[in-house]
Amino acid sequence: MKTVTTLTAMFLGLAVSSFAADFKGFVQDEKCSTNAGMKDNAACAKKCIDGGASAVLVTPEGKIYKIAEQDKIKAHAGHNVTITGKLEGDTLSIEKVTM
Repeated sequence: MKTVTTLTAMFLGLAVSSFAADFKGFVQDEKCSTNAGMKDNAACAKKCIDGGASAVLVTPEGKIYKIAEQDKIKAHAGHNVTITGKLEGDTLSIEKVTM
């Protein structure tokens, strides 16, 4: 019976993780995202992302998510946004970005 319960819990966990969710945060370049002095520095984020640096989403709690589709987030560099998408590990796949 424990095996059936465990397998059911695992299946439900995987099913839930495949649904889209909303993630709120600041779009910053990956390098500066770990530097507290650069927090919410829109000018730096825009300059670095426009220059080819990878964009990440930094939540208000300080969690950093990589972004799979860089082309979908580049225009939002230096902005607070809500990303609707799927999380796989620490990487977001974007369905929609709103400000």
